[in-house]
Formats: sequence, structure tokens, C-alpha cells
Amino acid sequence: MHRRNFLGTATAGLIGLAAPSLAETTPSLMTPHDVYLSYDYPEGQILVSPDNFRLYLILPGGKARVYPIRVGRDQLYEAGTFYVGAKKEWPSWVPTPGMIKREPEKYAQYAEDGIPGGPGNPLGARAIYLFQEGRGDTFLRIHGTDDPATIGRAVSNGCAGLINDHIVDLYDRVQLDASVFLYPKTRSDGFIPGNG
Repeated sequence: MHRRNFLGTATAGLIGLAAPSLAETTPSLMTPHDVYLSYDYPEGQILVSPDNFRLYLILPGGKARVYPIRVGRDQLYEAGTFYVGAKKEWPSWVPTPGMIKREPEKYAQYAEDGIPGGPGNPLGARAIYLFQEGRGDTFLRIHGTDDPATIGRAVSNGCAGLINDHIVDLYDRVQLDASVFLYPKTRSDGFIPGNG
């Protein structure tokens, strides 16, 4: 199926769904783990459930790999259907014009040169770049962070973040052009129960 047709079909399937229905059992909410799915999803697809602070990578055999994440704060989270347009290891980072406008005291100093890739960079060890048909690069990323205290919170400028060890694992499993489905938020920003 052509990606454009697939993305349209995936968007239609979003209506009325808050998140994937999963039978999730794990000893730790903060450790990546595999679950069995209640519904069929295309292998390789990424699903982001912002209310549960979870990212699901669809695996073969009716399973998914689940990663704990952080998401965009307030209205900066953007739901929708995307695809992986690029992947980078230890990417450099430049704040978006929107970030500079919202918080010039924090981001304006990086507007021209940004921050080179490496430890301490806001995108962490790996970044997966989200694109949309007709729009190109959305400036939304699935990326790493060296601040595990932010996982399970709505604190970012719109991107989904995983701790660096987890993004390295996810990055190696994700293919270019894979579809990415960000479910809408259905509740206000908060914390994972037991993580705040």
C-alpha cells in the first residue's frame, strides 16, 4: 500500500480511539518491555499514547515493544499521523523559531549555532525526525534525554523523549518511512501514577 493511502487509513482509524488496547504486565513501568496486542497494527509502526506516557513499536507476532516517554507540555503536543523522514545519531540541535519566541531568555543564545551533538545535547544520543506528507519536516522528534526525571511528564516543547539507553534501542529497530501515530491527549498534563 502506498504510504499516502496508508496514512489516510491510519488517520481514519484514530477517530474514537484514545490509545491502543493492550494487555500490559510488567515488573517496572520505567523499563522497556514487550506486550501482546489486542488489535492488529502494521509491523514497524510507532504509536504514542500521551495520556499513558508510552511509545509502542509494533513487532511481529501480535506484540509491541513499550517504552516510557515524556511528551509535549500544554498545547505543544501535536497529535496526528507522521512518518520517519530521517534518523540521526548524536544529532546537533538548534531551537525552533517557536521555542525562541516563547522563551527567548532560554533559547535565543542558541539560535544561530545551536549545540553540537554529544552528551548534554537536548536531543540526546539519537533522534527520529517526524515528517508529514505535503509539510515535510515538522520539527517534531522522538529523541533521547539524559534527564530520566522528565520521563512520565508533559514537559517538552512538543517532542517525545526517551532516556538515552532506550532511544538507542528504539533507533536500531525503527526503519525510515515507518508510520508514526501520535494519539490525542484526552486528559490534562500529569504524571505516570507512582512516578511523580
